[in-house]
Amino acid sequence: MGTLKLKIGVMGSASGKISKAQNKIAYELGCAIAESDCITITGACSGYPLEAAKGAHSKGGLVVGISPALSESEHIQKYNSPIAYHDILIFTGSGLMGREVVNIRSSDIVIIIGGHSGTLGEFSIAYDEGRLIGVVLGTGGIADEIENIVKVINKKTGAKVIYGSNPYTLLENLIDYYLKKHYKCPDVHS
Repeated sequence: MGTLKLKIGVMGSASGKISKAQNKIAYELGCAIAESDCITITGACSGYPLEAAKGAHSKGGLVVGISPALSESEHIQKYNSPIAYHDILIFTGSGLMGREVVNIRSSDIVIIIGGHSGTLGEFSIAYDEGRLIGVVLGTGGIADEIENIVKVINKKTGAKVIYGSNPYTLLENLIDYYLKKHYKCPDVHS
């Protein structure tokens, strides 16, 4: 295995009804990522990804946002997305759906928190590409439905899904699994 830091993608609800308790979980996830000396990858949007970025930033972690926009001004004006708490923004110019592939392929581990149709798309890409996926249970949306979705998919892709409600414990389990097993075949192309 190489010497690069692990990149942890946080995919989840950017809008909708998000409680203070759920925001706290996302913030703690970002803190855990930074404290584990990993890089946080987000879709450079509001909601859970922004809370994770805030948490990582508060602990001195590196935060990379994958933007759907062509430029910083388009990122802010067209997509109404934040630049705060991100150290690097990568402008894909691919739109909301197109940037999902870059999000997933830029992440060694993908973590799903809450989520709607966009998060379901990110989960589907990660699953089909054989990624290691963490799911934060109790955060609503897609995250609380993934166990059933995986049963319905019933497809062997090499993906591994690990569930947990505590962001610190979940991240610890994901990193442990990645370093012991998943790095050998980190995606379906390996």
